[in-house]
Amino acid sequence: MKRGEKVIILIIVLVVAVAMAKNIWVQHTTKEVDQGIPYYSTATPELSRTAMDIYRENGCKKCHSLWTVKNMQETVPAPILDGIGSLRTEEWLYSYLSAESPQEILPTRLLPEWKMPSYAKLSEQDRKALAGYLASLKVKDWYLEDTRKAEYQKLTGKPYKHE
Repeated sequence: MKRGEKVIILIIVLVVAVAMAKNIWVQHTTKEVDQGIPYYSTATPELSRTAMDIYRENGCKKCHSLWTVKNMQETVPAPILDGIGSLRTEEWLYSYLSAESPQEILPTRLLPEWKMPSYAKLSEQDRKALAGYLASLKVKDWYLEDTRKAEYQKLTGKPYKHE
């Protein structure tokens, strides 16, 4: 091996060694705290079962994800339901689910075949259960702004501007 080749190999080894040392140092000096999963529910087990039955029976997962469960073959840009209870009140959700035309309450950019259907046909008890459950889907304070951003972008298709 020629002297120039030895110098190049030595430089490469030194650069790799320095990069590895820097990586190790950063990993040992950076204390990143895992804040856990930001979403949670305050619903009782009974309310959860009732509402999830309604959710499944009405095909809500065709458009909405809940606890990251979504029909992956569908690409409808509907809002994620995780944390919706931190964005909307139970009364608002009940009114929305009871409306003959939900788009009058919350306009959407979706094509007509993907617009939120009216759940006014459901019994009052079912609408109350669903609204109560949705209102129980909370997000921790440290993730609330990200949840607002995601909902806004899904509803409007525009970048979120913090006010």
